[in-house]
Amino acid sequence: MSRHLERLLQLDTLIRSNYRYTVESLAKAVERSDRTVRNDLAFLRDRLGAPLLYKKAKGYHYTDPDWRLPSITLSQGELFALTLGARMLESYAGSAYAEELRGAIARLAERLPEQSWVDLQQLANENVLFRVGAQLDLDPEVWQVLETACQLRQRVLMRYYTAGRNEETERKLDPYLLHFTRNNPYVTGFCHRRQAILWFRVDRVRSIQLLKERFEVDPMFDRQKHFEDVFQHEVGEQAHEVAIWFDAQTAPYIRERRWHPTQSIEEEVDGALVLRMTVRGLNELKRWVLFYGKGAIALEPPELVELVREEVTQMKVLYEGASHGSD
Repeated sequence: MSRHLERLLQLDTLIRSNYRYTVESLAKAVERSDRTVRNDLAFLRDRLGAPLLYKKAKGYHYTDPDWRLPSITLSQGELFALTLGARMLESYAGSAYAEELRGAIARLAERLPEQSWVDLQQLANENVLFRVGAQLDLDPEVWQVLETACQLRQRVLMRYYTAGRNEETERKLDPYLLHFTRNNPYVTGFCHRRQAILWFRVDRVRSIQLLKERFEVDPMFDRQKHFEDVFQHEVGEQAHEVAIWFDAQTAPYIRERRWHPTQSIEEEVDGALVLRMTVRGLNELKRWVLFYGKGAIALEPPELVELVREEVTQMKVLYEGASHGSD
């Protein structure tokens, strides 16, 4: 935003307040000279058509309070999309951008006719519902430190909770980028403890400190290739050729989505199919296969087959010996 436009917006806000502003008090409020403010007021009146008037009893004011500064022309559909986009971002980002979004929407509302904004908000709130599942406990300060670290290429020291091992560890991280995957916030970067590029759930960062040490992104890190190799959100070190069979009842749900950039589908005569893809990491795949129950069978690689078999065996033991809820 240009300094001139920013100053005009400041003056517009001040003029709409109930305070009796003169040229001198406006100049003091925006920290500019009386002459600059006089030129700005003339610009508002003569170039932008502001119904601007000065009276000793009221100071500078608009004779038509519904007048708004000219803004970028947007269709109703574009405004609707902007409103929904803001709501969607707030839903998926947890609390990280909530305050900034509310402020941005409030400033937008000030530039629109009141009735148009009311109608738009009512349409968006009543006709479209966002349901994103369980809410995250995302600390905005942690997110903002990581934003700064990514932008300035500064190393961070963080205390991280690993849910699978139920433990906290201290790690130095070179944060490459922030992203949302399957509604969860992640930071991807070089972990000095593991000497590897890893993903970390941002909501599992217990504490974080921005260090003075700078870093350079590994020139071998290919962002596009990195995310293509990942299945859902597991980052493994070794690539695996995977094959999973789905029965005829489950197959339609597999066909209707593209699960991975490398996938191919082999159709069978009875309506079943085999999904093949090349991915790194097998634990997430194991959970995915189990999600479809008897409708899916892991075929390759042998490591995946064994992971699923072991999980099913342990589940069988637990259910056969389960006494929860019984008399």
